[in-house]
Amino acid sequence: MREFFRSCAAKTARRAVVAALPAAFGGVAAFPGQAAAQTAFTLPAPPFSVPFLPSVSGNWTVMIGASGASKPDFEGTNHTKFTPVPIFAIRRSGTVDQFRSPRDNASIAIVDFGDFRAGPVGKFVTSRKASRYPELSGLADVNAAFELGGFVEYFPVDWFRVRNETRQGLGGHHGIVSDFSADFIVPVFGGLIVSAGPRFTLESAKAVSPYFSIDTVHAMATGLPVFDAKGGAHSAGAGAQVSYRINPKWEVHSYIEYDRLLGDASKSPIVTVRGSANQTTFGVGASYSFDVKVQ
Repeated sequence: MREFFRSCAAKTARRAVVAALPAAFGGVAAFPGQAAAQTAFTLPAPPFSVPFLPSVSGNWTVMIGASGASKPDFEGTNHTKFTPVPIFAIRRSGTVDQFRSPRDNASIAIVDFGDFRAGPVGKFVTSRKASRYPELSGLADVNAAFELGGFVEYFPVDWFRVRNETRQGLGGHHGIVSDFSADFIVPVFGGLIVSAGPRFTLESAKAVSPYFSIDTVHAMATGLPVFDAKGGAHSAGAGAQVSYRINPKWEVHSYIEYDRLLGDASKSPIVTVRGSANQTTFGVGASYSFDVKVQ
């Protein structure tokens, strides 16, 4: 267990870093070409400097992996499919190997005080092709989307974590998605850890509408009523995970995540007539960690 109380100097530095988070979210890191050994990369000097923003130079620990998940075909459906889900994260070498939830998207911890971490995050949302699903017949396709933004997470104590990811959509939607999660973390024995906690998501109208709105043309084609989906509280639920660290490099895990759609997403005829507001995901996965050096 780390010490609960920090020195006044550390607290002052942490507050300064939090003030600089918007700049930190724009940071980038190098990716390794080979996982077998530490590799050196040289980055060009940045065109400007930001006070309190740590340099990206130095040693980094990269975690990559994948999980197989039985999840809804698309948000709001009552059908599931088995799909691969990538795992990716970067942290400074020598820092604490913190807990990771299956809800965490690909991220880089540019700022890392051990109990407080922050940096850029990204998520890929697959396209939704109406022709693939009878319940979407007559509706428009939605292109794939990239969601880019930043994350912050905080451990007030070793056994509890809170995290937020706020991302801007590009492509299939141009809205803002903000995911909140909290996890209670219980070491059982050895490398076995059990965790669980609540989930909550907010989405803007531009993030909800492409997936849940029905305009006049599509209402005529589907027989469903016209519906204009707005933003707000999007979903709430809970998740649980069992993970086991085989050695410092390898870890395996299994998990379940449940979400209940809220607001206009749950009221859309796509959900009420042809789908379900209950969304459940089961998954198993493995990850591998290795070091790289950025000069």
